[in-house]
Amino acid sequence: MSSAAPLKILVVDDDPYILMSLEFLMKKNGFDVLVARNGTEALDIIKEQLPSIVLLDIMMPDVDGYQICAYIKSQTILNHCKVIFLSAKSSEADIQKGLDLGASLYITKPFSTRELVKQVKQLTADA
Repeated sequence: MSSAAPLKILVVDDDPYILMSLEFLMKKNGFDVLVARNGTEALDIIKEQLPSIVLLDIMMPDVDGYQICAYIKSQTILNHCKVIFLSAKSSEADIQKGLDLGASLYITKPFSTRELVKQVKQLTADA
């Protein structure tokens, strides 16, 4: 990453502990972090802020992560946006569905925070 403004990352999860820890982790690594506690909030933030990366849970009470990913990938203005699913859904079918919708990565919970940061940095290296 150059000395330009930090990249915006949106963290979407309905678990407040995961949300807080990911927000802290990404801020510590130099990203401008936005948070959403549910899918509806995430869609509002995405439309207003146009984040570069969305760390996205799948199972949420209102709009699920698959629907959010499909929305992002359908919007030309969000072509730059990379989606990383962070989900407890670990079946091959779930992972394939996420990748088919256009996600750059699908990481199953629990995950290594060090590995997550490494993968986010790799994804943003060419952003």
